[in-house]
Amino acid sequence: MRAGLLACGIALAAALPLQAKTFRWTAQGDVLTFDPHALNVGPATAFAAYTHDALVHYDQGFNIEPGLATQWSQPDARTWRFKLRSGVRFHDGTPFTADDVVFSLERAQAPSSGIKAYLAGVESIQRIDDSTVELRLAAPNPVLLRQLTMVRIMSRAWALKNKVDKPQNFAQREETFAVRNANGTGPYMLKSTQADARTVLVANPNWWGKMQGNVTEVVFQPIASDATRLAALLSGEVDFVLDPATQDIQKLRNTPGVKLIEGPEFRTIFLGMDQQRDELAYASVKGRNPFKDLRVRQALYHAIDAFTLQRVVMRGLSQPAGAYVAPQVAGWTAEGDRRLPYDPAKAKALLAEAGYPNGFEVTLDCPNNRYVNDEEICKALTSYFARVGITARLNAQPATTFFQKIARNDTSLYLFGWGVPTFDALYTLQSLVRTVGTGADGNWNYGRYSNPALDTLIDRLKTEADPQRRTDTLRQALKLAQDDVALIPLHHQVTPWAVRDNVNTVHRANNQLELRYTRID
Repeated sequence: MRAGLLACGIALAAALPLQAKTFRWTAQGDVLTFDPHALNVGPATAFAAYTHDALVHYDQGFNIEPGLATQWSQPDARTWRFKLRSGVRFHDGTPFTADDVVFSLERAQAPSSGIKAYLAGVESIQRIDDSTVELRLAAPNPVLLRQLTMVRIMSRAWALKNKVDKPQNFAQREETFAVRNANGTGPYMLKSTQADARTVLVANPNWWGKMQGNVTEVVFQPIASDATRLAALLSGEVDFVLDPATQDIQKLRNTPGVKLIEGPEFRTIFLGMDQQRDELAYASVKGRNPFKDLRVRQALYHAIDAFTLQRVVMRGLSQPAGAYVAPQVAGWTAEGDRRLPYDPAKAKALLAEAGYPNGFEVTLDCPNNRYVNDEEICKALTSYFARVGITARLNAQPATTFFQKIARNDTSLYLFGWGVPTFDALYTLQSLVRTVGTGADGNWNYGRYSNPALDTLIDRLKTEADPQRRTDTLRQALKLAQDDVALIPLHHQVTPWAVRDNVNTVHRANNQLELRYTRID
């Protein structure tokens, strides 16, 4: 028995990186759920990547690399065949097979899934043999591999045993076993989690991949207070702060023992508006919906001084945006990123022309622990709107409550952020501004915006493989949506990370910490 234990100890030591370390970090918001298919929101998808693998992954430069699939091929333009990695086991020791892939991809397409956009156009998922899976598409998809980086693989047996064969319905506040438990094949295993308090991960000694860092235990503690997060870093209580407050950045630059790792994010911050109801649910206007009128949407846009917002509220940590996608995303152009000018007089004239010379009241829903300075942004917006006669009643709330609320379309005006993991603007266009339909069409279009001409362009993009035609169509679709003010863009986020000076990691455009590249010296 002692010989067996010794052998296990040697195997474990060989599997883990040298100089193993505990990594303690914090952010203003919690994980929200460990169900890898329930919610397409940064904290949830980041932790899903720690505990679960996908068929393909991104490397440091966001190039496709093998994950649970070691090879892939296309027998024809509508078929993708994946050869699966052998010898992989889930955290509970059960072997990974093609059945788990078929189950997981079909689960991710379920109505309650928050990530079904990543499987848009996938008609069927078939097990060819125990190590081969084939995806059949409705039409060719030039960005399928990038989409698949976000679809995590679960254990079919574990899911059935624990009655989580369908994703958690996050919008309806459903609680399932998968919300606080996880069983993937990923580099880290979930040891414990307590909502809004503490989550602990431990390294998976049997992970098939290569760890370039030395983190073997992860302790995550959400801290809502900016001052408390900063104090925890300065005292050494935590090693890493994902979202330091903008007002503390200059102080951190000059503080011994800490450093900043910073870079632009591929996330754009918007305002969304209910453009479906004949009468807004949360406004003083009765019998009409002001946001159905382009002039009103333009008025709100002209009322916002994005450059002062950048300077005063964001302390320079933003890029004022006219485009719906950030510069890293295919389809972006400098010309398309020009904003409508800040012009309160024009905003007032447009409102009067639309029949609202005295403005109106409306509730602005806003998260207070999700995006950089989200509540402060919303406070500034209420001030800008007040100058043109619109009284925006701020309803700021934690991310969990906020996302559940807007997912039920229970909103009239809301702040929202959108990243683009595929680096292709189709993901933004299809998710945010296409008319709500089946599958992924409009699945995050909480304002229920609809434009048939735009839908035609978006549907064309789903199958356009020619690079030049695709680029031209992306730009055309973005311009049409922006000219119609389907959403009101505010800025592209710039995200600094604050770390102890003995921590080395790689800044990511998705604003998600990659633990396998993190080292504590």
